[in-house]
Amino acid sequence: MFRWERSIPLRGSAAALCNNLSVLQLPARNLTHFGVVHGPSAQLLSAAPEGVPLAQRQLHAKEGAGVSPPLITQVHWCVLPFRVLLVLASHRGIQMYESDGSTMVYWHALDSGDATPVQAVFARGIAASGHFICVGTWSGRVLVFDIPAKGPNIVLSEELAGHQTPITDIATEPAQGQDCVADMVTADDSGLLCVWQSGPEFTLLTRIPGFGVPCPSVQLWQGIIAAGYGDGQVHLYEATTGNLHVQINAHARAISALDLAPEVGKLLSAAEDTFVHIWKLSRSPESSYIEVEHCHGECVSDTQVCGARFCDSSGSSFAVTGYDLAEIRRFSSV
Repeated sequence: MFRWERSIPLRGSAAALCNNLSVLQLPARNLTHFGVVHGPSAQLLSAAPEGVPLAQRQLHAKEGAGVSPPLITQVHWCVLPFRVLLVLASHRGIQMYESDGSTMVYWHALDSGDATPVQAVFARGIAASGHFICVGTWSGRVLVFDIPAKGPNIVLSEELAGHQTPITDIATEPAQGQDCVADMVTADDSGLLCVWQSGPEFTLLTRIPGFGVPCPSVQLWQGIIAAGYGDGQVHLYEATTGNLHVQINAHARAISALDLAPEVGKLLSAAEDTFVHIWKLSRSPESSYIEVEHCHGECVSDTQVCGARFCDSSGSSFAVTGYDLAEIRRFSSV
């Protein structure tokens, strides 16, 4: 069971975008950072366990070429082996900051040369893999940035071409030294999933076809891909083969966010139907088949949920944002 804790006030509501919440826990300082996007700015908040906001910062999208302020599409903390960077994706480009948002260390402008007059240019889908940060784009390409241990000498090392429609989300997990391991998955507006092996050069291992429904959010845990779709379903795939193991009719409306608590294999799903559900993933000891158990359901009444994340790796607390909701709602286990 979970109970509603003290909410964290926002200056405005979260934008109606999928995956519109990022969380960074700092156990050493007993703090949790939250990031939320609205229009041309991102709000960064720090809160102590009792929910008292300790600091707020506003970050704005870099202007680039154009007359109107660019809209931010996502904010996400990328935890690398040697540093933590905050990444902002927008309609103009990709900005990387030190973890507290105080200093911008890199700016990459998006090239709109291949776009037709009716296509929107944007970046969306952010994840760290080893010492790389991967960011999806409107064209279906995934930009791979090589991040140094310190300083601003960030290099665009590769562009991955596996998708034909805009990237929606990217998920990664540590490879743990295995050969031919599937440690990154990318999703797009058609529902197609591409499974990759990271490294100095990324290798496409398999494609999991879509079925005409977007896949707004995806997660990866111990070789299991959890994909949330626009019809409210969550599918669990075997990452190495792409085989579908479990299909869950999880929500009545489109999935807006998935998250995983890696220590315990808990999966959080949130959707536009106002509900957040928590599921327990495991494998059968006999067959290694993927199994799932429903653990908890929470209704955030009268709210179009657009972001939800666990606040710790054990899945004992989670936070939720919603469109037209000027706060971050937090829940913790009892």
